[in-house]
Amino acid sequence: MKIITNAKINKGYQHWKEMFESNEALRKEYGLHVLAYGHPKDNENEIYTVIEVESMDRMQEMLKLPEMTKLRTEAGVDLDTQKFIILEGGN
Repeated sequence: MKIITNAKINKGYQHWKEMFESNEALRKEYGLHVLAYGHPKDNENEIYTVIEVESMDRMQEMLKLPEMTKLRTEAGVDLDTQKFIILEGGN
């Protein structure tokens, strides 16, 4: 299943990107594969990711981990603004 995520960030895109990339091992452990990520051309305070997940339950389990919440907060993600869009179709 492919998912687009969106959130506002408050510590800058470069900081978020470094923290996001450093978390690859945990994502792999929970079956999340990053297909793409970035920000709108004129807005580095909003990020988008496109991910593929093996199991929605496993992804939700990972997001509830205290260390994951801490990592996202330290990366500058405003957790109240995060949205998940589940995609249909495609390969």
